Amino acid sequence: MKILVVGSGSREHALCWKLAQSPAVHELFCTPGNPGTNEVARNLPFKVNDLDRIVDAVQELKIDFVVVGPEEPLSLGLADELQKIGVPTFGPSQSAARIETSKQWAKEIMSAAGVPTGTSIAVRNLTDGMAAVEQLGIPVAIKADGLAAGKGVVIANSTLEAEVALRAFLSERTLGAAGELCLVEEYLEGTELSVFALCDGKDTRLFGAACDYKRALDGEKGANTGGMGAYSPPPFATPELLDEVMRTIIEPTAAAMAAAGAPMRGVFFAGLMVTATGPKVVEFNCRFGDPETQVILPLLDGDLVDLLYRTATGDLGSVDVISARAGAAVGVVLASGGYPGPYDAGKPIDGLEERVHDTELFLAGAQRASDGQIVTAGGRVLTVVGTGKDLAAARSLAYQRVEKIAFDGMFYRSDIASREIES
Repeated sequence: MKILVVGSGSREHALCWKLAQSPAVHELFCTPGNPGTNEVARNLPFKVNDLDRIVDAVQELKIDFVVVGPEEPLSLGLADELQKIGVPTFGPSQSAARIETSKQWAKEIMSAAGVPTGTSIAVRNLTDGMAAVEQLGIPVAIKADGLAAGKGVVIANSTLEAEVALRAFLSERTLGAAGELCLVEEYLEGTELSVFALCDGKDTRLFGAACDYKRALDGEKGANTGGMGAYSPPPFATPELLDEVMRTIIEPTAAAMAAAGAPMRGVFFAGLMVTATGPKVVEFNCRFGDPETQVILPLLDGDLVDLLYRTATGDLGSVDVISARAGAAVGVVLASGGYPGPYDAGKPIDGLEERVHDTELFLAGAQRASDGQIVTAGGRVLTVVGTGKDLAAARSLAYQRVEKIAFDGMFYRSDIASREIES
């Protein structure tokens, strides 16, 4: 089978790494990829939003199966275009991708399905927004309806902070069309949990769970980021809790989407808050998470090609359960100085060739310079993952590998998974 992975981050490197282990793979491609994906796949030069060139390449190379990593091409309808030419695609249609691309539509689906989530009020102007803030109280979440590259959610701890966020989104249009409609949403307290489930349009199967770290600095300080690390499995995510998530959240959402004419074929990424009254949805995404994917895939006990292909072709019902091998994984993101704000690129990365057993490196914001040196090319540069018999062992190995890598301005969180080990 010839397979194409779309994307260029650590998530896509991890996907390529795991897919390449399948005996079903004859050739593996990635577009646009990075120096890491190029070690296990052949990189193609097409941007993820260049749908025409991707579709042309799929036809020219006689690709049998496409796995889409990021949300942007899904929001633009890449899966729809590939389905038109008869190529099975792991990733939802443009219509189903609205579970991520429109927070208001997602709320409507959850309401129809009776899925537990925070109370929210949709607003289109500052006056209505502030009235909603007064109604729901402080703290409150301000969310832009559309895709905003991780910049569309603000947790306001004062009325002034809420007003500043609403004014920026609705009046100043700092997010463009993504902020034309906003949700003012109840602030949920509890423990965050990311749950992933495959769905083929009708059947669902639990894929894995993880906890990630959004703040840039230790102790949950600093600005929000795309994710500074993750671990799996979370000890508090018991079989009973995950069964409740599937029964009360994932399965009803899948059924409601199918009833609305937008069946999900791909992965549900449920960002949850485990509250005193049970798990509630903070947000849904329509693709694998980053950095969660990097810690879930090393624990997967099975053929990823088989699972994703069955999902894409409506055959997930033939899979009884998706199992994970014993142990744990911890991932630490190494970032460029200044991230998530402005940062310099082109910094040589040293130590990539240094090995530590039971660890993997998944590259993201990196590229190969003309002299062959791999240099930084993004905010999140790579994820270092350690696997071990438990979280303590996995964490120790991950940080041993981190210490062997260096580039100018590099920073990372030193507390990934520490809360589980110290508790």
